[in-house]
Amino acid sequence: MQATRGVRARAARKPPDLRAAAAPAPEAALPAGRVLRLARRGRIVYREVAGPPGAPVLLLLHGWIASAGLNWRRAFAPLGRHFRVIAPDLRGHARGIRSLRPFRLEDCADDAAALLAALGCESAIAVGYSMGGPVAQLLWQRHPARVSGLVLCATSHRPVRGSRARRGAFRSALVAAALAARVPRLGALAQRPLKRLALSRIDRSASAPSIGHALLELLLHDPRMLLEAGAALGRYGADAWIGGIDVPTAVVVTTRDRAIRPEDQVQQALRIRGAKVFCVDSGHRASDDPRFTQALLQACGDVAARAAQARPPALRARARRELLARIEALLA
Repeated sequence: MQATRGVRARAARKPPDLRAAAAPAPEAALPAGRVLRLARRGRIVYREVAGPPGAPVLLLLHGWIASAGLNWRRAFAPLGRHFRVIAPDLRGHARGIRSLRPFRLEDCADDAAALLAALGCESAIAVGYSMGGPVAQLLWQRHPARVSGLVLCATSHRPVRGSRARRGAFRSALVAAALAARVPRLGALAQRPLKRLALSRIDRSASAPSIGHALLELLLHDPRMLLEAGAALGRYGADAWIGGIDVPTAVVVTTRDRAIRPEDQVQQALRIRGAKVFCVDSGHRASDDPRFTQALLQACGDVAARAAQARPPALRARARRELLARIEALLA
C-alpha cells in the first residue's frame, strides 16, 4: 500500500496538459456520493472523479448553503478530464458531518485533512468557493503538508462587509436560518410539501441534475449548523497570516459579485505572494456560468503546473516548523 501511495505522490507532481482543453461540454451526470466514516469526526459524504492515472488531486470546497453537488455540478466533468477530483459536503450542509458542537470553519478544514488522509492523498490543491475559501485557507494554515496549492473563487480573507444592501441580505439569510432552527416542528411541516414537490420535479431520464435534485439537497441542510456557519463567516478574518501563504495560488474574481466585494477578492490576491488573478464577468452564483468553469479550469491548471515545480508540501511544512522553532528559541 505504501509503495502504491508513493507512486501516486510522485505522479501527482506532473502537471496536466490543458493546451487541448475544449469549450465546456454539455453538463454530465453528477458523480455518485460516497460515504466514509472518519475516526472521531463522523460520517462524511463526498463525490469523486478518478481522473487520469497519476493526475494531481483537487479538493473542491463548496459555499455556504450549497453542497458539493450543487456548487460544482458543472465543473466535475471538465476538471475530471485532467485531475482526480474530491468534493465533500461540508459540516451541516446536505449530507455533511453532523455535530452537537458549535460550527467552526476550523473543524471543516480538519475534516478535509482527515478525508485526504483516509483516501491516501498526501496532498491536494484546495479549491474553495465562497465559504470554501476560508476553509481552504485554514486547511493550509492548520495542515500545510496536505496543501500543494490554492484556488480561491468568489471569496475573501475578510468578513462579509460592504454596502447596506449586501449586509442586509446576509442578515436576512441568518434570520431565516435562525427561525428554522428555533421552530423545528414548523420546519419539518414545511419540508413535507417541499419534499413532495422536489420528488415530482425530478427528471429521472435526464443526465444532468434537475431542480428537484437541487431542492432535495437544500432540504438536507441542518438549520442550526447553517446559522452558525453564517455567523462564523461574519467573524472570519485572516489578515494576520494570509501573507504567509507559500504555495502556488490563483484567485478567481467574480467581478459583478454583490456578496463578496470584487475589491476584497483582489486585495486577497495582492496579499498572497505570487498569486495569479483570473476574472469572470459574473456574480456570486458564477458556479452555474460556463465562463466560470473555463476560468476555474485555467486557474487549476496554472496552480498544478507551478506546484509541480515547487518543493513537496511535506518538506515545505517541515522547513516552516523548523523556522518557527528557531524564532521561538531566539525569543525565549
